[in-house]
Amino acid sequence: MPNALSGYRLVMLPVLLYLVSVRSEGWFSVLICVNLVTDILDGWIARKFGLETELGARLDSLADYGTYAAAVYGLYAFKAAELGDWMLLVWLFVGFILVFIGLSLVKFRRSPSLHLYSTKIGGYLQGFLFFTLFAWGFWAPYFAFALVWGMLSFTEGMLILFLLPEMRSNQKGLYWVLRSRH
Repeated sequence: MPNALSGYRLVMLPVLLYLVSVRSEGWFSVLICVNLVTDILDGWIARKFGLETELGARLDSLADYGTYAAAVYGLYAFKAAELGDWMLLVWLFVGFILVFIGLSLVKFRRSPSLHLYSTKIGGYLQGFLFFTLFAWGFWAPYFAFALVWGMLSFTEGMLILFLLPEMRSNQKGLYWVLRSRH
């Protein structure tokens, strides 16, 4: 079931991109929120029922990156005028994601699937941000908080990638990685 939910998110990626291209903001915002809910559900189901696998972690991370890409494309297409100069923070956030993924590809020859606590919290913050932005509009303090949190969590992820001798999925955070090295 968790892998099916991640698979759903991957299948929805071209649909979301199409909805942006035809300027269907309403359907896009509904379906991107469904993607965000299925992201919460797949991890919860996997942990609750002991269904965590390496394949599932990789599939979930791939679906997460696709959802991020669609969300940023949607923000740019539908909300760039409303966000104005705040789009710079979005591009900075995207830069952190790309450096994080690039570092993993260079060092381990695969995309990261760390699933840190900070990244999970960031996903909730950014998901709620996306929902509120499309439902009620832009609120600068929360927007900045959610994206800065995300950049800090990707920084933690980069530090962990530097420390790990091989890619290991489902790490809790930097504290636990450092503790396990002693």
